[in-house]
Amino acid sequence: MRKNTVAVVGRPNVGKSTLFNKLTGKRISIVEDTPGVTRDRIYGECEWRGVVFDLIDTGGIEPSAEDVILSNMRAQALIAIDSADVIIFMTDVRTGVTAADAEIASMIKKAGKNVVLCVNKVDSVGSVPPEVYEFYSLGLGDPYPVSSVHGSGTGDLLDAVFSYFPTLEGESDEDDTIKVALIGKPNVGKSSLLNRLAGEERAIVSDIAGTTRDAIDSRVENEYGKYLFVDTAGLRRKSKVEEDIEKYSVMRTQLAVERADVCVIMIDAETGFAEQDAKVAGVAVEAGRGLIVAVNKWDAVEKQTGTMKEYDKKLAEGLSFMPYAPYIYISAKTGQRCDSLFPLINEVAAENSRRITTGRLNEVLADATTRVQPPTDKGKRLKVMYMTQAGTKPPTFVIFVNSKELFHFSYQRYIENRLREVFGFKGTPIKFIVREREKEQY
Repeated sequence: MRKNTVAVVGRPNVGKSTLFNKLTGKRISIVEDTPGVTRDRIYGECEWRGVVFDLIDTGGIEPSAEDVILSNMRAQALIAIDSADVIIFMTDVRTGVTAADAEIASMIKKAGKNVVLCVNKVDSVGSVPPEVYEFYSLGLGDPYPVSSVHGSGTGDLLDAVFSYFPTLEGESDEDDTIKVALIGKPNVGKSSLLNRLAGEERAIVSDIAGTTRDAIDSRVENEYGKYLFVDTAGLRRKSKVEEDIEKYSVMRTQLAVERADVCVIMIDAETGFAEQDAKVAGVAVEAGRGLIVAVNKWDAVEKQTGTMKEYDKKLAEGLSFMPYAPYIYISAKTGQRCDSLFPLINEVAAENSRRITTGRLNEVLADATTRVQPPTDKGKRLKVMYMTQAGTKPPTFVIFVNSKELFHFSYQRYIENRLREVFGFKGTPIKFIVREREKEQY
């Protein structure tokens, strides 16, 4: 059953992200005193009275702003209002009712949505300050005084939100949604691809590098399956991470990779492969996630016979540590091959979760050691005795040997290559855990 959706909206710097983090119990949204830090819609899960619902944090609404970013933030907030079942409209008791508050209240009324009026920054303990009653003038019903920093008043606020839910049933524990992180350098087209795959404007698209600061969750369901796409802030070299906000964005990207089943590593076809692309890919490899390399802006590349093969060669050189990752050449702008990403994501996710029986593994292991004898050192030969799969995501294998020292990297790579030849494991790293057996056991 579809979960209820609640959007937190309001003008900039009234404490929306602080409340969002408090209610979700996680530091998902970036919190700074700088107005306009949250630019896109941020999704999180919240539970109240046994019901799980989606909570959306939005960028601050500036009703009359002409700035490109601010106007895009307003558009994003309006999309959130349109898609939500209930609106939490946040205001600030310290500033009182402003003209912007009145305009936003008018926008919400026109949308015809259920709304709960939240008056934030009521941090004092005791009776409700008289300033709260001024907010009745917005015509949105009872104002709920809250301190998003301390969490006081949030129970009453959530009770009011809960009263608008049409159902008391939560979501099933079984979830076959594939989580996909879109990662890459700034300005490679991650937000454009997210919008193309979602079929609507879910993330702000701008030529200004660094426009996306948060990792944005977007649910997509189509004939290929169910997906949760995370459009992340671009990873930059640490030397370029100067502002606190930028530091948070790098952490958020790494967290997004940790949450994902599959990472789509985006590369700009116009600027070509760079060292930073390999570093971005390395984050996903270290996390053991399924991997797809998407070369974006392919429509803008002048092509001759063999152009794609030449690009394949450059990628193979730069990403030599992940030769198992498939490449796809796309254009988020025109939609070229974008739909082909979905079956590829499904395939890589399945390979990342693949489990092989112990019997079949040891058949392949015996054949591999027969074809290429294990190495020797000073008259002592490596014996690879047994292998079993210990886990998935990534596929993890425990190998028992007589000597760890003799089990050199080159022979491990040979065993890995044999496993890939037989079982595939397309787009997924493979992890080995080497165990040394006591001599007296054999």
